[in-house]
Amino acid sequence: MKIFARSGPSPSLRRSALRLLRDKRGNAAVEFAVIVPLMLVIFFGTIEFSSAVAVDRKISMLTQGLADLVSRYPSVHDVDITNFGKIANAMLTPYSSTPLKTTITEIYVDPSTGVARAQWSKGDAPRTAGSTAPLPANLIARDAQNKIIADQYLIFTETSYLYKPAVGYVMGIGGVPLGDKTYMRPRIGSCVLYNTDTGNCPKS
Repeated sequence: MKIFARSGPSPSLRRSALRLLRDKRGNAAVEFAVIVPLMLVIFFGTIEFSSAVAVDRKISMLTQGLADLVSRYPSVHDVDITNFGKIANAMLTPYSSTPLKTTITEIYVDPSTGVARAQWSKGDAPRTAGSTAPLPANLIARDAQNKIIADQYLIFTETSYLYKPAVGYVMGIGGVPLGDKTYMRPRIGSCVLYNTDTGNCPKS
């Protein structure tokens, strides 16, 4: 009976295997393919995040600006409300004003209950006259006996904006909701009348 000894890999095969193990010509391509997607996400994410912060800052500025504008008038009319909207759109430049929604409301504080109610409201989501409106307790003026001072009116401005990044997967495909609200007391008189230049401040 003949016994055949198992022979190992041939020298040429071993040399080829060693050359393959030492060959690093494809490392750069593999590393590039792995790193580039991550770098692109970081790059575009930084750009979109910076843009969102800039838009959010502009939203805050125009919210305060609208309240400040209205509070400087003894009365406002529809043409004034339209002009205020144009000013708000201009303040958003160079960003699109299409997603911008604004609402301006004058609220009256009931001195007996401290409840704030809308007197008039104009904008994209106007409040019903006489409906309750949110008002922080620290904005209700009180006298030395802690009683609510009568004839308190405030201009309440609300804004909202849906920021849609150019690269949706970076910050959300549906967009990022932004918004702000602010209160300001009338500068000229006790209240800001709507669509009339004479008359008493409403108390409903």
